[in-house]
Amino acid sequence: MHEPATLPHHAIVTAPGASPSRCMLVLHGIFGSGGNFRTFTRALATACPDWTFVLVDLRAHGLSTSLPPPHTLAAAADDLVRLGAALPLDVRGVMGHSFGGKVALAYADRRRGELDQLWVLDSTPSARPSGMDRVGAAKILAMLESFPAELPSRERFLELVTSHGVSRAEADWLAMNVRREGDAFRFRLDLAAIRDLLADYFAQDLWPVLERPDGRRRTGFVIGGRSDTVSADDRTRLASLAAKDPTLSVHILPDAAHWVHVDDPEGLLRILGAALGG
Repeated sequence: MHEPATLPHHAIVTAPGASPSRCMLVLHGIFGSGGNFRTFTRALATACPDWTFVLVDLRAHGLSTSLPPPHTLAAAADDLVRLGAALPLDVRGVMGHSFGGKVALAYADRRRGELDQLWVLDSTPSARPSGMDRVGAAKILAMLESFPAELPSRERFLELVTSHGVSRAEADWLAMNVRREGDAFRFRLDLAAIRDLLADYFAQDLWPVLERPDGRRRTGFVIGGRSDTVSADDRTRLASLAAKDPTLSVHILPDAAHWVHVDDPEGLLRILGAALGG
């Protein structure tokens, strides 16, 4: 009988021939996996060879499906603390996109005074109580919950997803979680666990992490100019904090939507390369 995993699955990205002295955890969004950032972090590692990038599958995602409940932001952040203690290099930074951005904030709060870099990609610290009714990720979850547990093919999964008005590109991304089991295909993620994570994500207010300056850590927000994830009020609040705190910066990528690392990888690479010493 196998013992349940206690650490999230992860993959290491280091520039060829480099000998990095520190590492940064990289956290994906809901329904994603660490591999979503593989292409981008390879370019970032080449630009910043002193850093290793650790692509994490957050709990209930990718290959990290056996971590026990509760499935909350706090539990996901605690997973990262345990992972960091097991890594050979000191974790000196964390970067998270969307859901992963809020996990990054929770993790940074646990590592106050110990991190050099915190990067939040198109994610808001705000609680959004109506998020489970209105936000796209919650609608995707409800759609997936309505599907049969078993489907005859991956193509049938794609047909069902696109019939709900989801773009083919997003459907292909979701289909990365479809696996063959015997004669049928199943969506491999535990949707009840995803629902718990998403509900806690919308419930948590993590502005206090930013309102209590760390002193050591540099914090950067990168926002897609064509994304509505970070509201106008939240952008104003971030700008106000940044005006008073020289360790906080806010960057807008005008042509990017929510997937900033896909929509404008060169722009994001310029921002992060300058900050990380590339």
